[in-house]
Amino acid sequence: MSVADLAPQGVQALQVLTILGGAPLVSGVISQIEARLQGRRGPRILQPYYDLSKLFRKETVVPDGSSWIFLTAPVVSFGCYLIVPLLIPVLTTYGLPLGYMGDILGGGFILALAGFSVALSGTESGAPFAQLGGSRSMTFGALVEPTILFVVFAVALLTGTDLPYALAATVRSSTSEMVRPGHVLAAIAFFLVVLVDTGRIPVETHSGTLEFGMIDEARTLEHSGAPLALLKWGSAMKQLILYTILINVFVAPWGLATSGSPKAVAFGIVSLLAKAIILGSIFAVIDNLFSKLRLFKITEFIAAAFLVAVLAVLVFYTGGG
Repeated sequence: MSVADLAPQGVQALQVLTILGGAPLVSGVISQIEARLQGRRGPRILQPYYDLSKLFRKETVVPDGSSWIFLTAPVVSFGCYLIVPLLIPVLTTYGLPLGYMGDILGGGFILALAGFSVALSGTESGAPFAQLGGSRSMTFGALVEPTILFVVFAVALLTGTDLPYALAATVRSSTSEMVRPGHVLAAIAFFLVVLVDTGRIPVETHSGTLEFGMIDEARTLEHSGAPLALLKWGSAMKQLILYTILINVFVAPWGLATSGSPKAVAFGIVSLLAKAIILGSIFAVIDNLFSKLRLFKITEFIAAAFLVAVLAVLVFYTGGG
């Protein structure tokens, strides 16, 4: 490390700050793209920042009969979303001090804890629609988790480890690694998982207001003020985290800093946000090309993702991986 290079601890802090500060921007750009595809003017790109600022200034209302969990769970989920960027390659190709503290499976557990906390806070409110949304999210989450496990198994078989930095290095090593059938199938399965976890069509109309069709959005209906701001901000961070894993681990792990120089790290920040916006644009197109599935058809969609992940493992064992 040269004198001008940033300290590894500083770069790791920048990874968290990039996810923290860039998540609302990515959400704003995607919302603008969706509006343009639908022939609307749409909100301003920086609107998510204004919304968060407004919510932090508003009063927090607590439903009667709810316990301390109602206000604590949003903080817990937000903290979980701050931990995951420490474990994945957000800006650098090389591992940072805490980069090997957990693998993809560990990061998945942290994201699952965040989702459980949000669902628990919605259930704690006592409101029927919030409880319905929490129940649905846990049901579909239990179906998604086996898919994530098989994706992790496929990754471990292909690279000999399930550390995100190691898999990204394997993909960067040659073009042939990207087109290996096992890797392609695992990437497709994770792409479908991201569709589910970010509440996108065909799973959910993430911007809809019909309570009966809500899943993720229903969990936050009873929150207000700062807790709602944390939940909204955390949802945007979760989206960017999943985009980062898909991009920098599975699909396009390029543009990352190979050293701690400020110029390389700055380019890594711009590269990540640009790739996330491109991926978000793809999801926006999917939103406008497909209709929302009926509730009981969502299980078939998740089952398809699970079968693709299983196929990735089978292809490896049959010599095609």
